[in-house]
Amino acid sequence: MGSDQATKSEEWENNEDIKIFREYLKIPSVHPNINYDDCVEFLKRQAAVLDLPIQIVEVNPGKPIVIISWKGTNPAEKSIFLNSHMDVVPVYPEKWTIPPFSAHIDEQGRIYARGSQDMKCVGIQFLGVIRALKLEGRRLKRTLHVVFVPDEEIGGILGMKDFVKTDHFKALNCGFGIDEGYASENETFRLTYGERTMRPVHFFISGTAGHGSLLLNGTAGEKARYLIDKMIDFRQQEEQRLENNPELTLGDVTTINLTMMSGGVQSNVVPPELKLCFDIRVAHNIALDEFECLLEKWCEESGGGIRIEYGEKYPYIEPTKLDESNKYWTACKEAFLDMDLKVRLEIMPGATDIRYLRELNIPAIGFSPMNNTPVLLHDHDEYLQADVFLKGIEIYKNVISAVANV
Repeated sequence: MGSDQATKSEEWENNEDIKIFREYLKIPSVHPNINYDDCVEFLKRQAAVLDLPIQIVEVNPGKPIVIISWKGTNPAEKSIFLNSHMDVVPVYPEKWTIPPFSAHIDEQGRIYARGSQDMKCVGIQFLGVIRALKLEGRRLKRTLHVVFVPDEEIGGILGMKDFVKTDHFKALNCGFGIDEGYASENETFRLTYGERTMRPVHFFISGTAGHGSLLLNGTAGEKARYLIDKMIDFRQQEEQRLENNPELTLGDVTTINLTMMSGGVQSNVVPPELKLCFDIRVAHNIALDEFECLLEKWCEESGGGIRIEYGEKYPYIEPTKLDESNKYWTACKEAFLDMDLKVRLEIMPGATDIRYLRELNIPAIGFSPMNNTPVLLHDHDEYLQADVFLKGIEIYKNVISAVANV
């Protein structure tokens, strides 16, 4: 290692924000059955160091919402809600070349850990912004609430979804929200202003049962094949549409993926029922009732006898308006221009907890300041480069200062 690189590595190792980030990454708040106690204790220490008040709200047992607040000079103004989640998805340790909760930093400054991109970085960057502003002796007009929620990776049902219905949330007086986005492989940052609608679908396909040596009519297998063909054909049409139009992003099309198949008892018995599950994310410009009618039509065409279950039917939520009517967006845009940053506006391909704010007509964006970075959320060997992390604090500082001083 050259002397310059050695100096850089030493800077990374000794940087206070990176130390805090790595400590947080080492907490294995991984599904399933997470105990959030270590996260809460860690965040209590961060609040104490920053001399900020902290609230722990448990709408549901064992599902803490942690709120660290920095009071603005005009606390009567609507506040800024800076959201992140404490939980991370499972890992396959044998697929990692670096232990997934080691927070190891290599010579190039890559910090390896589950949650490094998704999204423990963002919560620590929010706190880093407050630390930096305090050191500069600055105050913001609007109050900042840095919020750490549980269970986002499994839908936030016992976390954010229930929290926004409480008096605790109403008391925060939120006017604008910022939550996670995702990395960009090139110079341009991604900023999301809406999400597709999740529509997980379970098909219970009944058919003629009997001996495996016969050519029975109307078997569940025949119906399943027809249905799968229709679903995958639709998927390919959307894939082609995305490929043909460079203006579109993944969030602008509907995705369909077959994720589970089950049924049958043994190889020589034609089963009376087969089950299929598809993960479907419906584009924001497609009417949900029309899409559901299409699924029912395909079930009938396949021979009928198919029951559809949707489980959690997530509602359509209007994207946040990014125009002059949104004063927070105007401030964001000016901050990006001042920093000379390239930003692409997108519909988020996945789902985040910020949708629960949008459902309440609170404008919100998804933005993780990670450019020139491979997209590794939920992947093996997830990492974030130290310089990208530190630059992100500076970017957030300008953006958050802009919206909090509106």
